[in-house]
Amino acid sequence: MHPAFSVIFLTTLIGAAQGMFMALVTGQVYSVANLLEPQDSISFYFTGSMIALLLLAGGLVAAVFHLGKPSYFLTRAWRGMSQWRTSWLSRELIALPAFMLLVALYGGVHYLGWTQPWAVIRNVLPVDASLVLGTLGVLMSVILFVSTAMIYASLRFLQEWHSPLTVANFVLFGLASGFTLAAAFSAWTGVNLVGFFGTWAVVFTVMAAITRGFSMLRNARIKHKSTMSSALGIRHTKITQRSMGFMGGSFNTREYFHGRSGGFLETVRLFFMVAVFAVPVALLAAGDATGSAYLPALAFLVQYLGLLAERWYFFAEAKHPQNLYYQTVG
Repeated sequence: MHPAFSVIFLTTLIGAAQGMFMALVTGQVYSVANLLEPQDSISFYFTGSMIALLLLAGGLVAAVFHLGKPSYFLTRAWRGMSQWRTSWLSRELIALPAFMLLVALYGGVHYLGWTQPWAVIRNVLPVDASLVLGTLGVLMSVILFVSTAMIYASLRFLQEWHSPLTVANFVLFGLASGFTLAAAFSAWTGVNLVGFFGTWAVVFTVMAAITRGFSMLRNARIKHKSTMSSALGIRHTKITQRSMGFMGGSFNTREYFHGRSGGFLETVRLFFMVAVFAVPVALLAAGDATGSAYLPALAFLVQYLGLLAERWYFFAEAKHPQNLYYQTVG
Protein backbone atom coordinates (compact mmCIF):
# COMPACT_ATOMS: atom_id res chain seq x y z
CA MET A 1 0.00 0.00 0.00
CA HIS A 2 1.02 3.61 -0.51
CA PRO A 3 1.68 5.23 2.90
CA ALA A 4 -0.27 8.49 3.25
CA PHE A 5 1.48 10.86 5.64
CA SER A 6 -1.82 12.44 6.68
CA VAL A 7 -2.97 9.08 8.07
CA ILE A 8 0.46 8.39 9.54
CA PHE A 9 0.34 11.64 11.51
CA LEU A 10 -3.32 11.06 12.44
CA THR A 11 -2.77 7.63 13.97
CA THR A 12 0.50 8.45 15.74
CA LEU A 13 -0.64 11.79 17.17
CA ILE A 14 -3.98 10.57 18.50
CA GLY A 15 -2.31 7.40 19.78
CA ALA A 16 0.18 9.43 21.83
CA ALA A 17 -2.65 11.66 23.08
CA GLN A 18 -4.72 8.67 24.15
CA GLY A 19 -1.76 7.14 25.92
CA MET A 20 -0.91 10.36 27.73
CA PHE A 21 -4.49 10.88 28.90
CA MET A 22 -4.60 7.31 30.20
CA ALA A 23 -1.30 7.98 31.98
CA LEU A 24 -2.75 11.10 33.65
CA VAL A 25 -5.81 9.22 34.86
CA THR A 26 -3.67 6.33 36.08
CA GLY A 27 -1.50 8.76 38.02
CA GLN A 28 -4.58 10.40 39.54
CA VAL A 29 -6.03 7.05 40.64
CA TYR A 30 -2.75 6.14 42.31
CA SER A 31 -2.63 9.57 43.96
CA VAL A 32 -6.15 9.54 45.39
CA ALA A 33 -5.49 6.01 46.66
CA ASN A 34 -2.41 7.39 48.48
CA LEU A 35 -0.05 5.24 46.42
CA LEU A 36 1.60 8.33 44.94
CA GLU A 37 2.03 11.93 46.06
CA PRO A 38 -0.98 14.13 45.13
CA GLN A 39 -0.37 16.52 42.23
CA ASP A 40 -1.56 20.05 41.60
CA SER A 41 -4.76 19.99 39.55
CA ILE A 42 -4.04 23.02 37.40
CA SER A 43 -0.31 22.77 36.66
CA PHE A 44 -0.27 19.01 36.16
CA TYR A 45 -3.65 17.52 35.21
CA PHE A 46 -5.03 20.57 33.38
CA THR A 47 -1.82 21.28 31.46
CA GLY A 48 -1.35 17.60 30.67
CA SER A 49 -4.91 17.39 29.37
CA MET A 50 -4.34 20.40 27.14
CA ILE A 51 -1.22 18.78 25.69
CA ALA A 52 -3.25 15.65 24.91
CA LEU A 53 -5.99 17.80 23.40
CA LEU A 54 -3.48 19.61 21.17
CA LEU A 55 -2.17 16.29 19.90
CA LEU A 56 -5.72 15.16 19.16
CA ALA A 57 -6.43 18.40 17.31
CA GLY A 58 -3.23 17.95 15.31
CA GLY A 59 -4.31 14.45 14.36
CA LEU A 60 -7.73 15.73 13.32
CA VAL A 61 -6.16 18.41 11.11
CA ALA A 62 -3.94 15.77 9.50
CA ALA A 63 -7.01 13.62 8.82
CA VAL A 64 -8.73 16.50 7.02
CA PHE A 65 -5.83 16.72 4.55
CA HIS A 66 -6.38 13.08 3.67
CA LEU A 67 -9.76 13.93 2.17
CA GLY A 68 -10.10 14.50 -1.54
CA LYS A 69 -11.80 17.85 -0.81
CA PRO A 70 -10.92 19.06 2.72
CA SER A 71 -13.52 21.83 2.44
CA TYR A 72 -16.25 19.19 2.64
CA PHE A 73 -15.16 18.08 6.12
CA LEU A 74 -17.44 20.36 8.14
CA THR A 75 -20.44 20.12 5.83
CA ARG A 76 -20.35 16.38 5.12
CA ALA A 77 -18.64 14.81 8.13
CA TRP A 78 -22.01 13.68 9.46
CA ARG A 79 -22.38 11.36 6.48
CA GLY A 80 -19.27 9.49 7.52
CA MET A 81 -20.70 9.04 11.01
CA SER A 82 -24.04 7.75 9.78
CA GLN A 83 -22.75 4.25 8.97
CA TRP A 84 -21.68 3.42 12.54
CA ARG A 85 -23.57 0.10 12.51
CA THR A 86 -21.26 -1.43 9.91
CA SER A 87 -18.24 0.85 9.47
CA TRP A 88 -15.24 1.05 11.79
CA LEU A 89 -14.33 4.36 10.17
CA SER A 90 -17.71 5.78 11.20
CA ARG A 91 -17.15 4.53 14.74
CA GLU A 92 -13.75 6.24 14.78
CA LEU A 93 -15.34 9.48 13.54
CA ILE A 94 -17.75 9.34 16.47
CA ALA A 95 -15.26 8.19 19.10
CA LEU A 96 -12.60 10.82 18.31
CA PRO A 97 -14.66 13.98 19.01
CA ALA A 98 -16.36 12.26 21.97
CA PHE A 99 -12.93 11.50 23.42
CA MET A 100 -11.76 15.07 22.78
CA LEU A 101 -14.81 16.39 24.65
CA LEU A 102 -14.10 14.16 27.64
CA VAL A 103 -10.43 15.24 27.70
CA ALA A 104 -11.49 18.90 27.61
CA LEU A 105 -14.03 18.38 30.41
CA TYR A 106 -11.48 16.47 32.49
CA GLY A 107 -8.98 19.29 32.17
CA GLY A 108 -11.65 21.92 32.79
CA VAL A 109 -12.82 20.27 36.02
CA HIS A 110 -9.25 20.28 37.32
CA TYR A 111 -8.76 23.89 36.23
CA LEU A 112 -11.92 25.01 38.04
CA GLY A 113 -11.07 22.97 41.12
CA TRP A 114 -14.27 20.92 41.06
CA THR A 115 -12.53 17.98 42.71
CA GLN A 116 -14.50 17.69 45.94
CA PRO A 117 -15.26 14.00 46.62
CA TRP A 118 -18.79 12.80 45.96
CA ALA A 119 -18.23 9.52 47.74
CA VAL A 120 -15.44 7.32 49.08
CA ILE A 121 -15.14 3.70 47.95
CA ARG A 122 -14.26 1.44 50.90
CA ASN A 123 -12.80 4.43 52.74
CA VAL A 124 -9.85 4.38 50.34
CA LEU A 125 -10.76 5.84 46.94
CA PRO A 126 -12.47 9.27 46.85
CA VAL A 127 -14.66 9.68 43.78
CA ASP A 128 -15.13 13.14 42.28
CA ALA A 129 -16.16 14.63 38.94
CA SER A 130 -12.64 14.46 37.51
CA LEU A 131 -12.30 10.77 38.34
CA VAL A 132 -15.66 9.98 36.72
CA LEU A 133 -14.75 11.95 33.59
CA GLY A 134 -11.31 10.37 33.58
CA THR A 135 -12.77 6.87 33.74
CA LEU A 136 -15.20 7.65 30.92
CA GLY A 137 -12.32 9.13 28.94
CA VAL A 138 -10.24 5.97 29.38
CA LEU A 139 -13.15 3.82 28.19
CA MET A 140 -13.66 6.08 25.17
CA SER A 141 -9.92 5.94 24.49
CA VAL A 142 -10.09 2.14 24.36
CA ILE A 143 -13.04 2.37 21.95
CA LEU A 144 -11.08 4.81 19.79
CA PHE A 145 -8.00 2.56 19.81
CA VAL A 146 -10.04 -0.44 18.70
CA SER A 147 -12.03 1.53 16.10
CA THR A 148 -8.89 2.97 14.51
CA ALA A 149 -7.07 -0.37 14.44
CA MET A 150 -10.08 -2.30 13.13
CA ILE A 151 -10.27 -0.04 10.08
CA TYR A 152 -7.21 -1.98 8.94
CA ALA A 153 -7.56 -5.28 10.79
CA SER A 154 -11.03 -5.86 9.30
CA LEU A 155 -9.73 -5.89 5.70
CA ARG A 156 -9.50 -9.59 4.91
CA PHE A 157 -7.93 -9.13 1.48
CA LEU A 158 -4.93 -7.38 3.09
CA GLN A 159 -3.58 -10.39 4.94
CA GLU A 160 -0.74 -8.47 6.61
CA TRP A 161 -3.31 -6.36 8.47
CA HIS A 162 -6.06 -8.92 9.03
CA SER A 163 -4.88 -10.08 12.46
CA PRO A 164 -5.52 -9.36 16.16
CA LEU A 165 -1.87 -8.29 16.31
CA THR A 166 -2.83 -5.14 14.40
CA VAL A 167 -5.16 -4.08 17.20
CA ALA A 168 -2.59 -5.01 19.86
CA ASN A 169 0.11 -2.99 18.11
CA PHE A 170 -2.04 0.13 17.75
CA VAL A 171 -2.94 0.02 21.45
CA LEU A 172 0.56 -0.75 22.75
CA PHE A 173 2.30 1.81 20.55
CA GLY A 174 -0.15 4.46 21.74
CA LEU A 175 0.34 3.53 25.39
CA ALA A 176 4.13 3.40 25.03
CA SER A 177 4.39 6.83 23.40
CA GLY A 178 1.76 8.34 25.71
CA PHE A 179 3.40 7.17 28.92
CA THR A 180 6.80 8.26 27.58
CA LEU A 181 5.33 11.71 26.92
CA ALA A 182 3.84 11.72 30.43
CA ALA A 183 7.29 10.92 31.85
CA ALA A 184 8.80 13.77 29.81
CA PHE A 185 6.02 16.12 30.98
CA SER A 186 6.64 15.13 34.60
CA ALA A 187 10.37 15.69 34.27
CA TRP A 188 9.90 19.04 32.60
CA THR A 189 7.46 20.30 35.25
CA GLY A 190 9.49 18.88 38.15
CA VAL A 191 6.77 16.45 39.24
CA ASN A 192 8.14 13.35 40.93
CA LEU A 193 6.37 10.86 38.66
CA VAL A 194 9.10 10.31 36.09
CA GLY A 195 9.97 6.90 37.49
CA PHE A 196 6.31 5.85 37.67
CA PHE A 197 5.39 6.87 34.12
CA GLY A 198 8.79 5.83 32.79
CA THR A 199 8.47 2.32 34.22
CA TRP A 200 5.07 1.85 32.59
CA ALA A 201 6.42 3.31 29.34
CA VAL A 202 9.21 0.72 29.32
CA VAL A 203 6.71 -2.08 30.04
CA PHE A 204 4.46 -1.02 27.17
CA THR A 205 7.44 -0.50 24.86
CA VAL A 206 8.70 -4.02 25.54
CA MET A 207 5.22 -5.45 25.01
CA ALA A 208 4.92 -3.50 21.73
CA ALA A 209 8.29 -4.88 20.62
CA ILE A 210 7.07 -8.41 21.25
CA THR A 211 3.74 -8.04 19.43
CA ARG A 212 5.30 -6.14 16.51
CA GLY A 213 7.99 -8.78 16.23
CA PHE A 214 5.35 -11.49 16.06
CA SER A 215 3.41 -9.55 13.41
CA MET A 216 6.51 -9.09 11.22
CA LEU A 217 7.35 -12.78 11.59
CA ARG A 218 3.76 -13.71 10.70
CA ASN A 219 3.72 -11.39 7.69
CA ALA A 220 7.00 -12.80 6.38
CA ARG A 221 5.43 -16.30 6.38
CA ILE A 222 2.10 -15.41 4.77
CA LYS A 223 1.06 -17.46 1.78
CA HIS A 224 -1.07 -15.06 -0.22
CA LYS A 225 -4.34 -16.35 -1.63
CA SER A 226 -3.89 -14.40 -4.86
CA THR A 227 -0.99 -15.16 -7.19
CA MET A 228 0.28 -13.84 -10.49
CA SER A 229 -1.41 -16.77 -12.16
CA SER A 230 -4.81 -16.04 -10.62
CA ALA A 231 -4.48 -12.30 -11.29
CA LEU A 232 -3.82 -12.80 -14.98
CA GLY A 233 -5.93 -15.90 -15.45
CA ILE A 234 -2.98 -17.78 -16.92
CA ARG A 235 -2.22 -21.28 -15.73
CA HIS A 236 1.53 -21.50 -15.79
CA THR A 237 4.17 -22.25 -13.16
CA LYS A 238 6.50 -19.41 -14.18
CA ILE A 239 5.14 -15.96 -15.02
CA THR A 240 7.26 -12.81 -15.25
CA GLN A 241 5.57 -9.43 -15.42
CA ARG A 242 7.07 -6.93 -17.89
CA SER A 243 4.33 -4.32 -18.26
CA MET A 244 0.77 -3.77 -17.10
CA GLY A 245 -0.31 -1.67 -20.09
CA PHE A 246 0.78 1.83 -19.05
CA MET A 247 3.85 3.70 -20.31
CA GLY A 248 3.64 5.87 -17.20
CA GLY A 249 2.06 5.72 -13.78
CA SER A 250 -1.63 5.44 -13.00
CA PHE A 251 -3.93 5.72 -10.01
CA ASN A 252 -3.33 2.05 -9.32
CA THR A 253 0.45 2.36 -9.19
CA ARG A 254 0.33 5.54 -7.10
CA GLU A 255 -2.24 4.60 -4.47
CA TYR A 256 -1.69 0.88 -3.91
CA PHE A 257 2.08 0.52 -4.12
CA HIS A 258 4.80 2.36 -2.20
CA GLY A 259 7.29 2.33 -5.10
CA ARG A 260 10.32 1.73 -2.86
CA SER A 261 12.99 -0.94 -3.10
CA GLY A 262 13.34 -3.86 -0.74
CA GLY A 263 16.54 -2.34 0.62
CA PHE A 264 14.73 0.89 1.51
CA LEU A 265 12.02 -1.02 3.37
CA GLU A 266 14.67 -2.95 5.30
CA THR A 267 16.37 0.32 6.29
CA VAL A 268 13.07 1.75 7.55
CA ARG A 269 12.37 -1.44 9.49
CA LEU A 270 15.76 -1.39 11.21
CA PHE A 271 15.42 2.32 11.99
CA PHE A 272 12.04 2.04 13.68
CA MET A 273 13.11 -1.03 15.65
CA VAL A 274 15.97 0.95 17.14
CA ALA A 275 14.15 4.28 17.49
CA VAL A 276 10.88 2.94 18.92
CA PHE A 277 12.18 0.22 21.21
CA ALA A 278 15.89 0.36 22.12
CA VAL A 279 16.74 4.07 22.33
CA PRO A 280 13.70 5.27 24.38
CA VAL A 281 14.19 2.53 26.98
CA ALA A 282 17.85 3.50 27.36
CA LEU A 283 17.06 7.22 27.57
CA LEU A 284 14.27 6.72 30.11
CA ALA A 285 16.55 4.61 32.28
CA ALA A 286 19.31 7.21 32.04
CA GLY A 287 16.88 10.03 32.77
CA ASP A 288 15.55 8.28 35.86
CA ALA A 289 19.08 7.57 37.11
CA THR A 290 20.40 11.10 36.54
CA GLY A 291 17.24 13.09 37.25
CA SER A 292 17.60 14.85 33.90
CA ALA A 293 14.67 16.94 32.72
CA TYR A 294 15.74 16.56 29.08
CA LEU A 295 16.42 12.86 28.54
CA PRO A 296 12.74 11.78 28.90
CA ALA A 297 11.76 14.48 26.38
CA LEU A 298 14.47 13.23 24.04
CA ALA A 299 13.14 9.70 24.55
CA PHE A 300 9.68 10.77 23.40
CA LEU A 301 11.04 12.68 20.40
CA VAL A 302 13.12 9.73 19.21
CA GLN A 303 10.28 7.29 19.83
CA TYR A 304 7.79 9.44 17.95
CA LEU A 305 10.10 9.72 14.95
CA GLY A 306 10.44 5.95 15.11
CA LEU A 307 6.65 5.59 15.24
CA LEU A 308 6.32 7.65 12.08
CA ALA A 309 8.72 5.24 10.38
CA GLU A 310 6.90 2.22 11.86
CA ARG A 311 3.54 3.43 10.64
CA TRP A 312 5.01 4.10 7.18
CA TYR A 313 6.35 0.55 7.18
CA PHE A 314 2.97 -0.74 8.38
CA PHE A 315 1.29 0.63 5.26
CA ALA A 316 4.12 -0.30 2.89
CA GLU A 317 4.25 -3.83 4.30
CA ALA A 318 0.68 -4.58 3.19
CA LYS A 319 0.59 -6.18 -0.26
CA HIS A 320 -2.62 -5.22 -2.04
CA PRO A 321 -3.78 -8.03 -4.40
CA GLN A 322 -4.16 -5.59 -7.31
CA ASN A 323 -0.39 -5.02 -7.23
CA LEU A 324 0.08 -8.48 -8.72
CA TYR A 325 -0.90 -6.83 -12.01
CA TYR A 326 -0.44 -3.07 -11.58
CA GLN A 327 2.84 -2.60 -9.72
CA THR A 328 5.11 -2.49 -12.78
CA VAL A 329 5.33 0.32 -15.31
CA GLY A 330 6.34 -0.72 -18.86
